[in-house]
Amino acid sequence: MAKKTINIGGETVEIPSGFNSRNILFVIVGIIILILLFSSFYTIAADEEGVIQQFGKYVRITQPGLHLKLPFGIETVKKVRVKHVFTSEFGFRTLQAGQRTRYSQQKYTDESLMLTGDLNLAVVEWIVQYKIQDPREYLFNLRDVKETIRDISEAMMRKVVGDYSVTEVLTTNRREVALITKEKLQEILDKYNCGILITMVKLQDVNPPDKVKPAFNEVNQAKQEKERMINQAWQSYNDAIPNARGEANKTIQKAEGYAINRINMARGDSANFVEVWRAYRYAKNVTKERLYLETMREILPKVKEKFILDESQEGVLQFLPLRKGGEK
Repeated sequence: MAKKTINIGGETVEIPSGFNSRNILFVIVGIIILILLFSSFYTIAADEEGVIQQFGKYVRITQPGLHLKLPFGIETVKKVRVKHVFTSEFGFRTLQAGQRTRYSQQKYTDESLMLTGDLNLAVVEWIVQYKIQDPREYLFNLRDVKETIRDISEAMMRKVVGDYSVTEVLTTNRREVALITKEKLQEILDKYNCGILITMVKLQDVNPPDKVKPAFNEVNQAKQEKERMINQAWQSYNDAIPNARGEANKTIQKAEGYAINRINMARGDSANFVEVWRAYRYAKNVTKERLYLETMREILPKVKEKFILDESQEGVLQFLPLRKGGEK
C-alpha cells in the first residue's frame, strides 16, 4: 500500500494513501461532536443539587435528573449533596462503622480536654451532624466550611461546658449542654451565611481525665452512699409519721366516741329521772311501788338464798343455818 508523508512540526508523518485530508476533517469533526455532547449533558443524583457557573460566576441551581449546559467549559457544574447528613467527630475517630464499630486508639485530648465551671477537668467527646441547606452559600461564602464548623463547634462546646460543674456535665445536664451548643453553633453559622443546617449535637462520652478517675470514682461512690442513706431515712420517716398520725387519729376518735357516749348516757339518765319525778308527782304510791318492784327485780336474781318472813315474826336467827367457821 502506498503511503503519503506530511511534515508536521518538523517531523515527517506517514499517512496511508486511502486516508486523505477529507477523512481527517471528518475525524476531527466527530471528535468535536463527542466533546460537545459530553461537555453539554450532565446528570444530578437524587440526593444532590447542581450549581452552574458561567466563566466562574454563579448562574443557577439545577435539581436531580439529566440536564444541558453550555459546552467547552463555558458553563461548569458542581454537585452538592444536599440530602446527605455529614458528621464531624470530636475527641475520637471512627475507623469502621457497623455491628462492631472500630474506633481509633489515638487520643485527641487537644479537642476533648475541657475546663468546667467549677475548675475541674473533663474529657468530652461529641459529634456534630449537619446538612447543606443552601448550595450557593455553601460553595461561595466560606473558603473551608468543614474546618469552620469544627472550629466553631469546639469553641462553643468549651464555652458551654465552662458554664456547668463537672458533675452536671458528666450526669444530669448532658442533654442541656448539647442543646445549648447546637443553638449557639447554628446562630454563628447563620451569621456567616454558609448555608449549613445543624441537625444534631450529641455528647458521646464524658469522663474525668485518666489520672483522676480513681479519686473521682471514690467521690461518686461516697455521694451514692450518701443518697442511699438519705433515701433510707426518708423511707423510715414516711413509715413512722403516717403510723403515728394514724394512732393519734384513732385515739382521738376513740376519746370523742367515749365522750359522745357518756354525754348521751347522761342525757338519757337525766331524761329518765325527770320522767320518773313527773310520774311521782302525780302518783306517789304507785311510783314508789313500781320503783320498789323494779329494784327487787334487779336484786333478787343475784341473791343465792332467799328467806321470806312474816311481818309479825320477831326474830330470824332460828331460821338461819349456822355452820362451822361462822359460815351460813
